[in-house]
Amino acid sequence: MLLSFNAAKTTLLAGLTALSIAAVPATPALAWGDREQGFVAGVATAVIVDEIIKSRRARMAAPVYVAPAPNFVEPRHSYVEPRRTVGTSIYSTPAARAFQSYSLSERKAIQRNLRAWGYYRGGIDGAFGPGTYNAIVAYARDEGASASLRSTSGAYGLYDGMIY
Repeated sequence: MLLSFNAAKTTLLAGLTALSIAAVPATPALAWGDREQGFVAGVATAVIVDEIIKSRRARMAAPVYVAPAPNFVEPRHSYVEPRRTVGTSIYSTPAARAFQSYSLSERKAIQRNLRAWGYYRGGIDGAFGPGTYNAIVAYARDEGASASLRSTSGAYGLYDGMIY
């Protein structure tokens, strides 16, 4: 109902303005000069334009959909403390203890053989590290002797088979 009242008001104002503009030339020429007529026409035009702008703003002020803000969920910390177990270092394995008991020249011979068979890619330095450990485990797996690396005596048997 409010919109129809505003529309009626605008129509009425526009009609009155048009009537006043139409009535201006009918007034006596002495009472109304060109300046007065121009002034009244300018005022009438300003009123009409103002009403048109107001009605347009009223139509444009229709409710605008605003998307709701997304629900933010604080991320949960999922850090898990790494498990530390005794004896998981490659340097404390039976394979490492057996390897270190050999002389430097024998350890280099083991590494040379592992390289010749395609298991080892590191330098021939006689040191037991991750490269040597991975090569020995791969060699034992391929030979079907993975269980022998669980004990020092089994590792000795595997190394002796490589050297002699």
